[in-house]
Amino acid sequence: MLAREHIDTLGALLGAGGLLTAEADMAGYERGARYDSGRAAFVARPASTEAVSAVVAYCARHAIALVPQSGNTGLVAGSTPDATGTQGVLSLDRLRSTFELDFDNRSLRVDAGFRLSEINARLEPHGLFFPIDLGADPMAGGMVASNTGGARFLRFGDVRRNTLGMKVVLGDAAGTVVDFGAGLRKDNTGVDWKQHFIGTSGAFGVITECIFNLERLPQQVATAYLVPRSPEHVTVLLNAMEERLGTYLSAFEGMSGAAITRTLAHVEALRNPFPGGAVPDFVILAEVSRSWLPRAAEQQLDAVLEEVLADIWSLPEESLGDAFVGPVHEMWALRHALSEGVKSSGYVVGLDLSFRRGELMRFRQHMSDLLALEFPAVAICDFGHVGDGGVHFNLVVPKLADGTNDMATAEALRERVISVAVEEHGASFSAEHGLGRRNQRFYDRYTTEKLKSMAAQLKQAVAPAPIGTARLG
Repeated sequence: MLAREHIDTLGALLGAGGLLTAEADMAGYERGARYDSGRAAFVARPASTEAVSAVVAYCARHAIALVPQSGNTGLVAGSTPDATGTQGVLSLDRLRSTFELDFDNRSLRVDAGFRLSEINARLEPHGLFFPIDLGADPMAGGMVASNTGGARFLRFGDVRRNTLGMKVVLGDAAGTVVDFGAGLRKDNTGVDWKQHFIGTSGAFGVITECIFNLERLPQQVATAYLVPRSPEHVTVLLNAMEERLGTYLSAFEGMSGAAITRTLAHVEALRNPFPGGAVPDFVILAEVSRSWLPRAAEQQLDAVLEEVLADIWSLPEESLGDAFVGPVHEMWALRHALSEGVKSSGYVVGLDLSFRRGELMRFRQHMSDLLALEFPAVAICDFGHVGDGGVHFNLVVPKLADGTNDMATAEALRERVISVAVEEHGASFSAEHGLGRRNQRFYDRYTTEKLKSMAAQLKQAVAPAPIGTARLG
């Protein structure tokens, strides 16, 4: 338990409502989005960068470990405290003062506590959006700290590509505040320091303010479900679509039949869109979009998509087994419901992996064969971003006879799948969720000693205090 003097001092620094210590008040900050949980010494809720600085500085001087927490939507135990009760949670949920749109620069300066949904709702009247499409609703600071990607990475890239600047409180005894960038898209005056804080899970400091690149809100969108003739034809389809559609192609999402079936059974509002209700083994959700309103004599996007699919259908490769264009919102509703649908069917070992595009389906087939032999009771319910080589490789583990979760099998699965993915298929064990406690051992195993040493030196230089859950050194 943290000494009373520390609690009193932090409470005075943060003012009314800024520090939580009661168990009931802290409960929501101690539990993650899926399974992970811990016990916090306190929850600090600063409302400004200056207050973040004061908390970080005090905790650094007294060796009090801090876990920065943004929207708490991650799946790798990166934003929750451990079970010791000695770590404080530093929540960003009250950092909500700055929201400054620069329309001419097509950029937004925003505090770290704004959620993605609210950012895009405020931008919509201006015809702009922050082009990160996720099933979850994270906050700005956490999106940058984990470098999330999303369903439209294929067209717009990840958060790294769309971050023009940021304000950070370093994890040092002074709580040093640094401002990286002024919203410039080109600036080669030295080291691009902001990159060291993107995707490093808060290990070097707390991001309190972001400057985001914005894109024109799509004004025309069309979607289709594609059923590849075989797993080997998925990449053939992707290449054929890119060749014919260019930058019109904004998403190419893969969905396993197992994930779809569980989701349709769980979410009553969803309609089964497949002929006769027969869910295919694997389905691609393809989206094409334009950022301008329809023009006279311009071919409608639905027609463009149908024409392209007809052309692909006639190719000698015969890569397309079935396809149909459908309602945009209805098709995306199924895709975005998959995570919740899979979660409802049992204990989920969720692995966020990334491959070279041509390797993804080979890995998927390899693991299907391997797990059928080694873990026959486990169901593979994967889905993800085939267009950029990413997959949420979800494994549903049956409960034990007494109704409890089979944690031994879950951990054995995690170990087996990641070792095969990394060692045999050249994958990343964390595509867009960052490190966190759940991925730490894989970082320790697969990162070279030289890179660990470099990270440790940078950590010592900018954030010697115990901050974040990831150990990069």
